[in-house]
Amino acid sequence: MPCYSRLDVMTAAAANSNPHTGSLLSIQDLSLDTISSLLALANTLEAEPHRDRMRRLDGRKVALLFYESSTRTRTSFELAAKSLGAMTTLVSDKSSSIEKGESLHDTGVTLRALGAECIILRSNFSGAPELLARCTGLPVLNAGDGMHEHPSQALLDLRTMLKRLRINEALHDKTLSDVTVVITGDVRHSRVARSNAMLLPRLGARVLLCGPPNLLPDQALSLPHVEIVRDFDAALRQANVAMMLRIQRERLAGLDIDAGEYIDGYQLNAARLAAHAPSALVMHPGPMVRGLEIDSACADGPQSAIEDQVTHGLYTRMALLVRALTPEVQP
Repeated sequence: MPCYSRLDVMTAAAANSNPHTGSLLSIQDLSLDTISSLLALANTLEAEPHRDRMRRLDGRKVALLFYESSTRTRTSFELAAKSLGAMTTLVSDKSSSIEKGESLHDTGVTLRALGAECIILRSNFSGAPELLARCTGLPVLNAGDGMHEHPSQALLDLRTMLKRLRINEALHDKTLSDVTVVITGDVRHSRVARSNAMLLPRLGARVLLCGPPNLLPDQALSLPHVEIVRDFDAALRQANVAMMLRIQRERLAGLDIDAGEYIDGYQLNAARLAAHAPSALVMHPGPMVRGLEIDSACADGPQSAIEDQVTHGLYTRMALLVRALTPEVQP
C-alpha cells in the first residue's frame, strides 16, 4: 500500500498552491449556481446527438487512477469520457508502479508527462485528490477519497431526486424544502453520506441520519443541519427519500456487528417500506448487499431509483469532464 509522506505534501504545495479551477475535490467547492449549471449541462449532453457529443472532448486524454476497487464510478467515468470523444487509460494499484511503493506525487507527474490532461482519482486516503491537484496542476475529479467525500455521487443523487420527484425549478436554498432524506446504515465510514449531508441541506432538505451507534456515532452531528434518529421505523415515517448504505466490512476492524440484529433494526424490506414509507423514493449508491441492508423487493421495486442513479451518474460525470477540460464552457 502506498504511503503519503510529509515530503509529498510539501512538494505538492510548492509545485502549485492553487488547484485547477476545473477540479472537483469537495462538494463544498461548488456554488448552487455552478451545480445548477452542471445539471443543466448534463441534460444538454443527454439530449445531444452522439456525433455532436463526441466532438466535445475529441482526442483529449483522461487518466483514471484507482487505488480502490470500483464498478459503477470507474465505469461511468470511463464511459462518460469516451462518449465525449476522449481517450482514457486506467491505472490501478494492482497493475502499476503503485504496487512497488511509488508515491501519489510521482504517479501524478508521470501521468502528466505522458500527456494526461485530467485525472480521475479514487483513493483510500482522505485528502489525496487535493494533493494530486496541487502537485500536477491538472484538473482532478475526486471519485472518492477515504472516508472523506464522494462529490460526484452527491451530484448524481441530487439529479436523481430532482428527476424522480419532478422538481424542475432552478436550484436555490429552498428547492428541497419539502423533502426529508433519511440516510441509513454505515454512516461512520460513508463518504457518500458525508457529501450528501453537506449538499442537500444547502437546498433546504431535511437530512436524517439513522443507524446503530457503532456505525453512526454522535459525532456525526458535527455536520451542520443534520439530525440523528436511531429508530429506523420512526425515521422512515418522515422520509420522502430513503437512501440505504452498504455495511463496509473492509473498514470495520474492531467493530462488532451482529448481522441479525442489524437486519431486524435497519434493513429496508418490503414490509417495512409498505408500513412506514409507502411512497418514499428508494436509493442506494451501490454496491448493494442484498439481504443485509436492503431486500430485493425494495431494490427492484417500483419505488426504487437505484438503476436511475447509475444512469444519471453517466451524464453528471460527462458534465464534470466538460467543465474540467473546456474552460470556455464553464458552468
